[in-house]
Amino acid sequence: MSKGFNKKTETGLNVDVGSKSDDEFEKLLQESARVAAEFDAAQEDETIDASQELSERNALRRVKGFSTELQDISDAEYRQLQLERVVLVGVWTEGSIADAENSLAELKALAETAGSEVLEGLIQRRDKPDPATYIGSGKVIELKNVVVSTGADTVVCDGELSPSQLRQLEDKLKVKVVDRTALILDIFAQHAKSKEGKAQVELAQIAYLLPRLRGWGDSLSRQVGGRAAGGAGIGGRGPGETKIETDRRRIRDKMAKLRGEIAEMKTARDTKRQERRRNNIPSVAIAGYTNAGKSSLLNKLTGAGVLVENALFATLDPTVRKTQTSDGRIYTLSDTVGFVRHLPHQLIDAFKSTLEEVSQSDLIVHVVDGSHPNPFEQIKAVRLVIDEIGGKDIPEIIAINKVDIADPNIVMEILRKEPHSYAFSVRTGFGVEGLLHAIENSLPRPSVEVSVVIPYDRGDLVHAIHETGEIYTEEYVAEGTAIHARVDATLAQRIENSGRTEE
Repeated sequence: MSKGFNKKTETGLNVDVGSKSDDEFEKLLQESARVAAEFDAAQEDETIDASQELSERNALRRVKGFSTELQDISDAEYRQLQLERVVLVGVWTEGSIADAENSLAELKALAETAGSEVLEGLIQRRDKPDPATYIGSGKVIELKNVVVSTGADTVVCDGELSPSQLRQLEDKLKVKVVDRTALILDIFAQHAKSKEGKAQVELAQIAYLLPRLRGWGDSLSRQVGGRAAGGAGIGGRGPGETKIETDRRRIRDKMAKLRGEIAEMKTARDTKRQERRRNNIPSVAIAGYTNAGKSSLLNKLTGAGVLVENALFATLDPTVRKTQTSDGRIYTLSDTVGFVRHLPHQLIDAFKSTLEEVSQSDLIVHVVDGSHPNPFEQIKAVRLVIDEIGGKDIPEIIAINKVDIADPNIVMEILRKEPHSYAFSVRTGFGVEGLLHAIENSLPRPSVEVSVVIPYDRGDLVHAIHETGEIYTEEYVAEGTAIHARVDATLAQRIENSGRTEE
């Protein structure tokens, strides 16, 4: 077993870190002892230098670590792999340079997940993105030179471009231009496996496409109509509908059809959820930033066998597994789609039926990647999405994963600022037991306390108490099973009708 420690602090925060030096362990131990007094301390705002150097503001800054060396592969191998060679570009409008570089590093991970080879990453400091070309007309010329010198065939922008910005950049750069939203949608399209997931992704994609539908030259501005309807057939005849109008109408029809299909699949999901509600089975949703370790945690706690991959958005379809507490209470754990900064609103709308696993849960286990350079930004991004889908008031546990490779100082900073936080590592197993104990203690407790003797011929009631109740004592007497427990109101009524309350 690797060197580490497992300490329970005065606030119940479980600190569990391995593979660190003795000095770092000692510092963490000292920090954890002060958690109770410091977790509510005001968070220090990062000082931002408002007066940026003119040269810095007007320059495209290269981001270190973005290789411009192409892999040595033959043309035949390249055609077989069909990798897009991309240059990334971002506009830094607020925060520190470290925040800007972290954002572009995340865009690099997204692009590589989509199957691209990243050749270069560029950042420009501006007060706000240029409304015409995102980075400004002068910088477009510099960007074009970078595209030509690297041999890139695609430019990916770290933001959502308007249709006019997209058109202007493509006209000037003469290569394909995509924005962050289109990139995320493409990854979702690659990873969608179930019928519901594919329908949700397709709906999000065409909702994004609709306002950006365009054509080259006059190909989409010509009118159709007349007897032959310009080849449009039935439904396309009219007093002169243009081709782009026809395409938009067909897209809207397709969106309506997809929404109907998703609504039908949502009914089956709702039925299962209502069945669990009727049986008063508590539900726990595992949420968090993409690639934080949500599926790994579900597998660790339930043996679900969900796909685990070191890639962004490896999980799109929610997985629900039944498990039980140490005292036998049944509850469910749900793995959900990962969130990301600036998650496209089209995806949130399309995935509402599956995100309801989060918004209608009794407890949210918010998994955080403790090894990330800025985990607080990820926590903020996830909470924004949870708020948007109606889960703001649901109890939350912060589960800090990957502490075996994380900076202890960052882990302790999260523990100080988040009162209901627990450090663990799925890979090594450190802290998982403490996190599981915290989950069990945070489950909603049954509301009615009963002391009853249940006849031996009503074993179904005893089984129900074991599954959904909280048992204090249980013994066998002549008249039946004497149980002192807490149960929900519905089960209490069933027991009252079938058992005999102890005097």
